[in-house]
Amino acid sequence: MDCPFLLHEYLSFNAERFPKKEALIFNDNRITYETLNALASSFAASLQKKGLNKYQRAVIFLDNSPEIVIAMFGILKAGGVFIILNSSVKHQKLAYILNDSGSQFIIASKNRENIVKEAADIVKKELQVIWVGNEKRPETDYCISHSWEEFITGGSKVTPRFPRMISLDIAGLIYTSGSTGDPKGVISTHQNILNAARSIIQYLKNRENDIILNALPLSFDYGLYQVIMAVIFGGTVVLLQNFIFMNDILQLIGKEKITGFPIVPMMLAMILNSSDLKKYDLSSLRYMTNTGAALPVEHIKKLRSLLPHVEIFSMFGLTECKRISYLPPDEIDRRPGSVGKAMPNCEVYILDEKEHPVKPGEPGELVVRGSNVMNGYWNAPELTDKVYRNALGFHEKLLFTGDYFRMDDEGYLYFLGRKDDMIKSRGERLSAKEIENIIYQLEGIAECAVIGVPDEVIGQKIKAVIVRKENSVISSNEIIEYCKKNLEPFAVPEIIQFQASIPKTAHGKVDKLKMKNQE
Repeated sequence: MDCPFLLHEYLSFNAERFPKKEALIFNDNRITYETLNALASSFAASLQKKGLNKYQRAVIFLDNSPEIVIAMFGILKAGGVFIILNSSVKHQKLAYILNDSGSQFIIASKNRENIVKEAADIVKKELQVIWVGNEKRPETDYCISHSWEEFITGGSKVTPRFPRMISLDIAGLIYTSGSTGDPKGVISTHQNILNAARSIIQYLKNRENDIILNALPLSFDYGLYQVIMAVIFGGTVVLLQNFIFMNDILQLIGKEKITGFPIVPMMLAMILNSSDLKKYDLSSLRYMTNTGAALPVEHIKKLRSLLPHVEIFSMFGLTECKRISYLPPDEIDRRPGSVGKAMPNCEVYILDEKEHPVKPGEPGELVVRGSNVMNGYWNAPELTDKVYRNALGFHEKLLFTGDYFRMDDEGYLYFLGRKDDMIKSRGERLSAKEIENIIYQLEGIAECAVIGVPDEVIGQKIKAVIVRKENSVISSNEIIEYCKKNLEPFAVPEIIQFQASIPKTAHGKVDKLKMKNQE
């Protein structure tokens, strides 16, 4: 599907079509398309004035807020590449991503000041830091400080000259956990992002009067694409910082006349646990979506009985291609365990180890073909070649997902499990190796192996199996507290189990399959 505009050009286009229409609502802040476009342009001009050149990367390190959206579109207008990080990232990972991406600009909130400065001390290179808040923070050896207000107002005083870009240019690097333990940056061009978004818009039947409620983090591509899609079709996003207070969210659906509500399994469990769903006005709600971990079948049935007028879209995707498949809502009662068929403008295949298609019902690796397939991993050619390969006689690269699936006679997909050592928990894709690396930093640890334990609400719980060093008395609380200081909250193990040994294969490798089978 051809894209008439680049990603940031859709914002400018809709600012002309709907200047006074609300593009973004956050608490009491209601931002029109006209204002959002002007703020992004001003931010872009300030970035250029401070030295951001075409194709340079810039990190956004904030909680959900309008500033993320303004900064993202400002970076794109300036010809740069955005990187949005979860606000709970610790200094070690931030330093790695700054080094890996070569970013010289970072937009951060004042409450992340220590983390940014600790990361800068590791990177040991000059960073331009734009602090969100009313005060410019003190400068250090490696941090040149600017205030958000300075960037927003300063750029409005000059006539911007934005560079010419094409759809093959990189728009964003979306960092996701890798089996090596280090994050990997998925290269996402304007073409990749727009074609993925337009395909999703097509099957969700989004239109200009849709109002999407997004409580998912914008660092999570599922949350980010709610904003991207709305800007493309000219809709409105009601942005929340999180989904902790579900009763308030349900109240907001009626107040703002929400039509679309993206969720993850944990959110659905919270909805179903609400005291009385009937007391909320949910009549405006047209659809709900889910991706990441599958929704429990019993939860789907209960939701269908409570909200029969709402279409439920079960979907499957990866950061490497955004979205792969969706189950049409009229099939969810017959096939609640399926993630559907390939979405528009996308093809899928189930291949065996010799890269031959398997028969219906047989397991194999899911392989994806389409313009939604991203362009590989930043600074990782060997890893890229393992995942993005020529196959089945096609000239372009296909994505080998590392996920085992089966496909029935009618072409519906069923997820069986991961090929590699990843964990999916709370909608996040986590590296067991990364968690193990942190735990191994503790003095009393002889061996550590992290696995995912099935959980019907959050997908998988994180379990760390520990062998203590001789004479060590390290406790589970000490391990968990250390993980809380060095990992994002969703990556902290829920279960710590001490053992005398960890199962090994004949080759001496940790046998995680055996560990999982023992659960």
